[in-house]
Amino acid sequence: MIEIERKFLVVSEDYKKEAFSKKNIKQGYLSSIPERTVRVRTKGEKAYLTIKGVSSDSGLSRFEWEKEIPISEAEQLLLLCEKGIINKTRFEVKIGNHIYEVDEFYDENEGLVIAEIELSTEDESFVKPDWLGNEVTTDKRYYNSYVSANPFTSW
Repeated sequence: MIEIERKFLVVSEDYKKEAFSKKNIKQGYLSSIPERTVRVRTKGEKAYLTIKGVSSDSGLSRFEWEKEIPISEAEQLLLLCEKGIINKTRFEVKIGNHIYEVDEFYDENEGLVIAEIELSTEDESFVKPDWLGNEVTTDKRYYNSYVSANPFTSW
């Protein structure tokens, strides 16, 4: 499956009052090399193993495979992950025909807030809420795999 998404910095906390869902996420990387990142994630009461391929030339799309796994297995796999486990809260906000996933990071990534939107095509139009800041889709520093190894508070 090909994932098409765009990422933006967030400039205010207004998204919190618009959110219809809020879940804690803990994630780590078994492999963070760009050609194939392998991520383990707990999200609320569920857990997932995800493999992502290298980004397209535009930086907007890449291969993604995801499978739900038992939370007990995810907790064991998190112990094997590379240094830099990510801890964040994800808020889901419906704007127009899309859902923004807004991640508020903690611990060594405190202060980082990123919104992502998944699209059907790279040129699909979407509504940008007032709390959306600069686009950072092609800036690899804002990939979760990057901030797990290079915490935002050390930039």
